[in-house]
Amino acid sequence: MQMASGKSSAAAAAAGKEEDYATLRELYRPHIESFDYFLDEGLDKMLLSIRPMEITHPSSNTTLRMSLEKGHVLPPMKDGRLGQPLYPQECRQGRISYSGEFKVEAVFQFNDGAPIRQTFNFGQLPIMLMSKLCHLRGADSRKLIYHGEEATEMGGYFISGGLERLIRILILQKRNYPMGMVRGAFIKRGAGYTDKAVVMRCVHHDQSSVTVKLYYLQNGSARLGFWFGGREILLPVGIILKALIDTSDREIFASLTCCYSDKRERGKGVVSTQLIGERTQIILDEVRALSLFTRTQCLVHIGKYFRSAMEGFEKDDYETVAEAVIKDYILVHLQNDNHAKFNLLIFMLQKLYALVDQTTSPDNPDALQFQEALLPGHLITVFLKDRIQDWLQKSKRLIMEEITKNKSFELNSSLEIRKFLSKYTTSVGRAIEALIKVGRANSQSMLDLPQREGMTIQAERLNFHRYISHFRSVHRGSSFAKMRTTTVRKLLPESWGFLCPVHTPDGEPCGLLNHMTSTCRISSCYNSEGAIKDFQKIKDKLLVELVRGGMIPLLPKMEHTGPPEIMHVHLDGCIVGSIASAKIEEVVNYLRRLKLLAHPATPEDLEVGYVPLSLGGAYPGLYLFTSPARFVRPVKNLVSLPDGEPHIELIGPFEQAFMEIRCPDGGDGGRKEKFPATHEEIHPTAILSVVANLTPWSDHNQSPRNMYQCQMAKQTMGFCGQALKFRTDVKAFHLQTPQSPIVRTATYKKYHMDEFPSGTNAIVAVLSYTGYDMEDAMILNKSAVDRGMFRGDIFQTECIDLSAKRTENVPEIFAKSPLSKGTGDVIDSDGLPRVGETVVPYEQYYSVYNTLTGAIRPVRLKGTEPAAIDYVALNGTNSKGSLQKVNIRLRRKRNPIIGDKFSSRHGQKGVCSQLWPDIDMPFSANTGMRPDLIINPHAFPSRMTIAMLLESIAAKAGSVHGKFIDATPFCKLSQRGG
Repeated sequence: MQMASGKSSAAAAAAGKEEDYATLRELYRPHIESFDYFLDEGLDKMLLSIRPMEITHPSSNTTLRMSLEKGHVLPPMKDGRLGQPLYPQECRQGRISYSGEFKVEAVFQFNDGAPIRQTFNFGQLPIMLMSKLCHLRGADSRKLIYHGEEATEMGGYFISGGLERLIRILILQKRNYPMGMVRGAFIKRGAGYTDKAVVMRCVHHDQSSVTVKLYYLQNGSARLGFWFGGREILLPVGIILKALIDTSDREIFASLTCCYSDKRERGKGVVSTQLIGERTQIILDEVRALSLFTRTQCLVHIGKYFRSAMEGFEKDDYETVAEAVIKDYILVHLQNDNHAKFNLLIFMLQKLYALVDQTTSPDNPDALQFQEALLPGHLITVFLKDRIQDWLQKSKRLIMEEITKNKSFELNSSLEIRKFLSKYTTSVGRAIEALIKVGRANSQSMLDLPQREGMTIQAERLNFHRYISHFRSVHRGSSFAKMRTTTVRKLLPESWGFLCPVHTPDGEPCGLLNHMTSTCRISSCYNSEGAIKDFQKIKDKLLVELVRGGMIPLLPKMEHTGPPEIMHVHLDGCIVGSIASAKIEEVVNYLRRLKLLAHPATPEDLEVGYVPLSLGGAYPGLYLFTSPARFVRPVKNLVSLPDGEPHIELIGPFEQAFMEIRCPDGGDGGRKEKFPATHEEIHPTAILSVVANLTPWSDHNQSPRNMYQCQMAKQTMGFCGQALKFRTDVKAFHLQTPQSPIVRTATYKKYHMDEFPSGTNAIVAVLSYTGYDMEDAMILNKSAVDRGMFRGDIFQTECIDLSAKRTENVPEIFAKSPLSKGTGDVIDSDGLPRVGETVVPYEQYYSVYNTLTGAIRPVRLKGTEPAAIDYVALNGTNSKGSLQKVNIRLRRKRNPIIGDKFSSRHGQKGVCSQLWPDIDMPFSANTGMRPDLIINPHAFPSRMTIAMLLESIAAKAGSVHGKFIDATPFCKLSQRGG
């Protein structure tokens, strides 16, 4: 019975540990969920949104129509072995990619015949670890260890050519929100242009986007600009308005000028002046001057310019071409709803004129309030769509060339067509592989992304701090690094609670490479139950609740008033109605209450962006966002529900700017009685990232020291991994004596930092001694070092592939001749080194046999220091069973020497200046203890790292009593006062 109970308690402990890893899993979730969505729905949506390819034979008038329907990505499998899964560890060992076969179903239709289905193989598509297609998904710690992984392996990266690559989270402009901008570059668009525009990044349901810009001209008119075929097209806004719906000049005039009233002066919430009428007249006169009076005439006018440039529309009439341009390039997030596009364009014009008249302030594109994230799954979807469209265009060109060259070519032969289409298929898989491997998204169109390079980085496992930071970092874009302006890098209050104010690197990427706070999440396409959200259903339910709350739906009647009487309601970039200004706060509170009650109409990450009326502030309105890829974070809502408990609510950066959130420090933060706090922070440390949260009592340090510490924690030689035995990293560092710190924060335990410790506890004496600890130098106790303190190893793996090196088709294999002399004891009978042997520089450590000449070629060790053979792994054999590919891992000692850098946990770095013998060290009069390390007391006053003194005292107390000390910062804020 005792045995059974012992087993059950072990199983319970293992299950408890799995549950504990949930906090760690949360950090990697945005990466994995976005890739899962790409596999579940994104791929099929993207294929259906690609315009079908049509080819007509000039002589026989045979028409071929080809559309793409479904995509299939298979789990990674071993080559030539059916049903045998390929595991990540084998990919790292064999220096190959963890990828699955990618197939697409195409439908051919010749003239009006029956559709023929064909499947095309697009090569290999990289598979993210722990995504739906990964063989390790849902594996417990035991299974992970069995397959050579860490027990805490969370995935979120790709394996490309044996290396772990990670797609960076980039910051983009917030989707489907019209932003008022003032930028000098707008003047360069042409004669008469000003520096003011309203910019909107419209995102299609397949995650691809088109940015439209509404420019203000000096004469009062406006131009709508969008990128088409590598250049910006600028169209008079009046033509677009008339081309969208059947409308009269009077209706356009009434819609645009409805927000102005003669009765009102420059009061609170007034956004329009009497100039709007004159400007509207100029817009309408521009259209009349071109003799365009009806919708059809406007469509024909647009179609004339675009027909020659639009691929596949050479034989369509002008109206069809214009409809396609409006659908594909103008406010694409509203798809085919031209009435909604018309209403939104009217709103954008009103906002533009308010910006020009300075009745509203411009939006700051550098504030997180107007930004969102580009997730790995979304980037792959957008890039894959571009590559498949490119493949279709190339294939069409090939077929057209064949038709012109070969008169007898039959277009209705599916076998012939398949031959041409299969020519470039593998280039699609290779392009995605290159995106992961090099980080470059090569494309003719800019994909509406801020950059083409630097999309991926290597997920370095130098230590756990560094590794975890890669998944939590968000980058503004490499193009900003070269800019001379510093406004991009500023720490703005809008990012409070979302981006860590402490954790950003020094030098060029400072302020551009930020890190999400420990509680910050990114809104997903999945709900809390793990089911894909039906965004259309969510919007429909939300509209019902809004009408119940007092919103007047917009359609079908036109709006004939505006702020400050009423405010428009935007739902994901679509104007759905209006609410009276007096009633709007009730509606906002009603929506928040529904969120807290987990009502099906309001998703938990709904962003309720209520911009109130102001004097020259932000353009008022109610902006609701349900879309994915937004930053969200939890706060306490102080409105008590029937159960009397304050509930947790997820809020976004857009709404946070207009909310009253207090800190739990007992103070009111200078808040006036008129604006009582509606929300409260869960814990003050929620504003810090995971790495910044690990510094004990960081609130007692000078702030730059905390910033330095975040960088130093990521540079330290630590315990890089428990699965070191199976790893083949090109370079890995390993500390021999890692220890758990005596003083730790709550975050340390929460994220299982003890699984990968990265430091050693030492007895430190703070005193001036012998002059060798001047400046930032420190003296180490030589005896402590000899006993193993601060000792480490560096592991270097060499992958030797003889099949790739062979010359003139002469195969070479690993072998050792029994007659060969001078090879020493290092090389074994198979030509490979013996594990555990030490090799000195220029000593032979493996030998190669030439199968043609029979010559044995020994290979010598390069470098200047000896190395131990730590590990030898075979990467499979060729068809004849001979050895051609191996991994040899060398281990070199790294003991502390003069000149090595050491650091405390408070950004206090110093160089080892002397290794002092134990007998020459000072000692305690009471206990006789001698320090392991001596630092200079002058390191404290100027740097003001009071927390380091606190840690020293607390650690001393902890070691005396045999207890760990909790050192969560900000825990005594209310007692410290101002």
